[in-house]
Amino acid sequence: MSVARVTELSAGSPKGFEDAIRSGLERANKTLRNVRGAWIKDQEVTLDSSGKISEYRVHMMVTFVLEDAVGSTNGAARGRAIAPALSTRARAGAKARTSRR
Repeated sequence: MSVARVTELSAGSPKGFEDAIRSGLERANKTLRNVRGAWIKDQEVTLDSSGKISEYRVHMMVTFVLEDAVGSTNGAARGRAIAPALSTRARAGAKARTSRR
């Protein structure tokens, strides 16, 4: 069974909406693996001081399939930041110290 995730990103181009979509997906593919599709959520243009279109911008939802973590128990294979876990006792002590203030 596959599990997918959706992330939102924005991209712009001075040429047109199609070029903005293309550049956004190219950039997403550099960072994300297993990109499977995109949904264009919104389009907008920005204007220069004379009222001419200076940039075409798209806001899109990009879907990518998550990989299985092989041989990892700390989340590193899934791209999560690794932080030391606090024990229950340490968390209880931290709560007690902050509530006395």
